[in-house]
Amino acid sequence: MLIVTLAFLGGVLTILSPCILPVLPFVFTRAGVPFKRGALPLLVGMAVTFAAVATLAAVGGGWVVRANQWGRWIALALVLVFGLALLLPSIADRLMRPVVALGNRLSSSAAQRDGHFGSSLLLGVATGMLWAPCAGPILGLILTGAALNGANVGTSLLLLAFAAGSGLSLAAALLLGGKAFAAMKRSLGADEWIRRALGAAVVVSAVAIAFGFDTGFLARVSTASTTRLEQALFGRLMPDRAPAGAEDDVLLPAPGSGAMMSGNNAMMSARGAAGALPVEGEMPALDGATQWLNSVPLSREALRGKVVLVDFWTYSCINCIRALPYVRAWHEKYRDQGLVVIGIHSPEFAFEKDLRNVQREVRYLGITYAVAVDNDYTLWRAFANEYWPAHYFIDALGNIRHTHFGEGEYDASERVIQQLLAEAGDNAVTTDLVAPNAEGAALAPDLLSVLTPETYVGYARAESFASPGGQQPGLPHDYEAPARLALNAWALGGRWTVRAEEGELAGPSGKLLMHFQARDLHLVLGPGAGGKPVRFRVRLDGAPPGADHGSDIDADGVGTVDEQRLYQLIRQTGAVRDRMFEIEFLDPGVTAYAFTFG
Repeated sequence: MLIVTLAFLGGVLTILSPCILPVLPFVFTRAGVPFKRGALPLLVGMAVTFAAVATLAAVGGGWVVRANQWGRWIALALVLVFGLALLLPSIADRLMRPVVALGNRLSSSAAQRDGHFGSSLLLGVATGMLWAPCAGPILGLILTGAALNGANVGTSLLLLAFAAGSGLSLAAALLLGGKAFAAMKRSLGADEWIRRALGAAVVVSAVAIAFGFDTGFLARVSTASTTRLEQALFGRLMPDRAPAGAEDDVLLPAPGSGAMMSGNNAMMSARGAAGALPVEGEMPALDGATQWLNSVPLSREALRGKVVLVDFWTYSCINCIRALPYVRAWHEKYRDQGLVVIGIHSPEFAFEKDLRNVQREVRYLGITYAVAVDNDYTLWRAFANEYWPAHYFIDALGNIRHTHFGEGEYDASERVIQQLLAEAGDNAVTTDLVAPNAEGAALAPDLLSVLTPETYVGYARAESFASPGGQQPGLPHDYEAPARLALNAWALGGRWTVRAEEGELAGPSGKLLMHFQARDLHLVLGPGAGGKPVRFRVRLDGAPPGADHGSDIDADGVGTVDEQRLYQLIRQTGAVRDRMFEIEFLDPGVTAYAFTFG
């Protein structure tokens, strides 16, 4: 709603731009004409012009972007051009010169037919074209966003709000006439500077994205910084789906924020009886994904006749990683019998929005089925989803027949797939069950031994932090680790900057300590600025981990952070007991996000 309001205000404020001056004299010529024959058709004509140009741009631009990855570079180039047009009016004049020329011809034709409904309508069309130097760059930015994210109802609302604001401005000009015209002249200087500042920001952003400078920034910009606001709004608008602490301290996350289920809370019950398989709702549309991997964009309509499994996941989520062997196995086993698996990657951390990271992890994890990149949480909201992982089982008619949240109950889930395939007409569906060989972090957790919950480093969700003085949000600070840590407590050592989502090592070296009880300990980490690797050393109860080392370190506890992902650091081979974990980073710049256990 906020962005629609801003688009409306953008349309209202467009009238303050210098290039509105040639338009206003034509508008004032209708001030003395009855509303139905003068102002109304003029405003309608202007809105029709905006709508026509917007539709062509959104549909055409969206096709270009969906065609291949080069389309995104084309859209990025358009963003740069629109930014330069805002920054340098001479560029806007050149870009819009053909449109303005056509508008002049139409306005001359309208003048020859003065007093008729058709002439006012034609003048409105001309007004829309003459206004192009003002509205063009702003509309261009909106439309380029539509091309990048797909033309949708939200984009249409933005364009409608912009046109409504512009129409309101013209209506005010009609009512106030020359007095408003004189007042606007006095305000043009400030508006020009605002316009140029906006243009400069757009140009800088386009260059940053083109050269990949945004990657490091995204890794530091926290989605958690908006979490509380999102949760408050979500709770007011949809109290039945508001995020709240559930039984056993499982957090029900709001779209785009929230928490993964971990530790002894990893197993969740299915919603809906596995035997009866009632209809739980209709499959939502799949519009809004920012990118598709391993597949062309899929639609709800094109999937009719197929049984569909939708898997919501994010690549640093340990629970998702442990469920993936089964999802992959179901895809391989049933794809020739009518099953379509769609993984919807809805990120938890900002770095998981980086397409290059997602592409790398999709390859590493051996995912060959379709993956929809849901960076804007459009599909998350469409399904009203609340968990990672979440599995939605959809029949050949497009109805959701079964859902399961979290890990576990894989046999029951596979029985659901078999039943839906049989309902779809496959009489040769096998009744045996898959038994994937999960290794490394994907190995099922030892739930009876897990006493330590998932623990976040960023101050927005941090708990049980034990360094003296507590966390100092957003400021470089020298932290000290206490001599002893209670079970499930953790601490920092060295100079760190703790932000809402992560802690970044600001000194030449530093430590993270955790007193935990679980078979496995994982830590979500990212390298230094520009992807510079960070060396580290792990100790368990003050000594090298030996046989208890995880897959990302050796027996001496030595490892390197070279990617933004989850690192498996400890896997106890003997009897599981509480241990003191310490990781010492030997280089600056590492970012730490969350501990998870299994």
